Amino acid sequence: MEIWINPACSKCRTALRALEDAGVEHTVRRYLEDPPSAAELAAVVERLGLEPWDVARAAEAREAGIDLPRTPEARADWLAALAANPRAIQRPIVTADDGTTLVARDEEAVARVVALGRQEA
Repeated sequence: MEIWINPACSKCRTALRALEDAGVEHTVRRYLEDPPSAAELAAVVERLGLEPWDVARAAEAREAGIDLPRTPEARADWLAALAANPRAIQRPIVTADDGTTLVARDEEAVARVVALGRQEA
């Protein structure tokens, strides 16, 4: 299991603490220091069943100057823009070994992540 975090983010710290408290094996990726590539983002949004703009943080995207249409034609541009501006990506994102991927921003999603981690053990 891999969790993409920004250590300054309280939701990231909460999800990480839940994994640690449950004894779930995981790898931490500080995605601001080790940004995902456009290809990695494409795989993540596909597993999430979303589009790149769905995992963008609106305020940070605006600050980064990401002003793209939300259309299939702009999908590659969105992926490239998010890869170049990782602060604009929602967090934390967790990918289980079976490929299940979640944005763990609320208690329910964090509980699902912990349950997935226990299944992997």
